Order: sequence, then C-alpha cells, then structure tokens
Amino acid sequence: MPVDLLAIAAHRDDVELTCAGTLIRAREDGYTTGILDLTSGETGTRGSAELRGQEAARAAEIMGVRERRNAGLPDAGLQNSEEMRRVVVEQIRHFAPRVVILPFPVGRHPDHRIASELSRDACFLAGLAKYPAGGTPHRPHKILYALAYREDPVKPTFVVDVSAQFERKMQAIRCYSSQFDGAKAAGEIFPTGQDLYSLVEVQNAHYGSLIRTRYGEPYFTHETVRIDDVVRLEVQSM
Repeated sequence: MPVDLLAIAAHRDDVELTCAGTLIRAREDGYTTGILDLTSGETGTRGSAELRGQEAARAAEIMGVRERRNAGLPDAGLQNSEEMRRVVVEQIRHFAPRVVILPFPVGRHPDHRIASELSRDACFLAGLAKYPAGGTPHRPHKILYALAYREDPVKPTFVVDVSAQFERKMQAIRCYSSQFDGAKAAGEIFPTGQDLYSLVEVQNAHYGSLIRTRYGEPYFTHETVRIDDVVRLEVQSM
C-alpha cells in the first residue's frame, strides 16, 4: 500500500540519525511512513549486515513505520547508474509516497552523497510511464533533504519540532548498539570527545533552539516554501 512519507538513505541507521523524529511525529499525526535502505551496510567496520538488519527491524518497530525495505545495492559502491536507478525506481513505485526525505546532496561519505543524487533522479524517472522498470508509474510530490550534522553554511528551509518524539528517536538509535555503543563519531557526525548519543542530543537541541523548542530536525528544499496564513506563523521574531 502507498505511504505518505518515505525516507531513503544509504545505510541502516542513517534514517534514525537524521529524521527518525519526523517519521515518528508523522505516524502520530495519522500518516503512513516507510523506509528504504539502499544497502545492507556489509562493509561497515562494526558489526555485520545480518546484525544491522536485526537492529533495523527493531528500530522500525519503535518508529512505527508501515514497511522497511532494503534495495540490496552495494555498500561503499553506490553509483548513479542506469542499473541502480532502475532498482530504486521500482522501490519508489512500490511505496508510491507523496513526500520523500533524502540525504543532503553534500556529504563526507560517498554513499551519502551518491544516494541523494541517485534517489532524486529515481524519483523523477519513477513517474515516466515508459521508463522500463516494474511497478505502476508514480512521481512523489515533494522532496525534502535532511540537513542534520552539516558543516556547510546552509540555513534550513524549515525545522520540525520533535521534542515530544525525541525519546523514541533515541530509543530507535540505541537499537544499533553494534554501531554506536562506545562510538564518538559516525557518518557525518564528527567527534568532539562526547559519546555519539550525546552528540545527537546536542545537534537536535541546537536545531530545536532555532525554532524555540527543545529538539528539532532540520530540512532543506530547493523550492520556496508556500505559506497560506502569515498571521499564524510560528517562532517569535523579537
């Protein structure tokens, strides 16, 4: 069945770190959610693909997603190739989402950067009736880029208040004990001497402060955001 919101990421645990609070909040608001992990994380230094699969299943249950799938593409070997685009197109047609969350298109890990480009292209191609891939043609309405942990001077287009969902987000992240227990950095999260769980809290608290809430998750869109009611805009100016 179609989902309202689909998060696509290169590795199991990427979604949890960047947008788990948003997925949880969407589910609480009555929307259906899904996750597509492009790889199994088989080349990761810690744990194994099998163990990460078990951890991902537990995290998905905590987040309340309708379905979590794995595209089976090669970890540390993602390419924006015709072959891989076809795989992702078929997955997008399966989920038929209205909104898709992608990794930010700039990243230290090559898989993160390529996953963003590959998935964006696949979102467009999935809507072409004559594109040679399985499934019913479907093009998502909106693409959001998860902006968490960026060093770039990119101002978020908006921040989602995940204060009420933050505890469950951390529960989902902690499912990946093979990856994060004792870790002081991961992916785009750089070390400061704190443990990784503390780093996640600091980052989410920073973005929450920008919208005057406890915790937040930041997003970027290429399109200008439409506002219909300027009187009800949140976040006090002065």
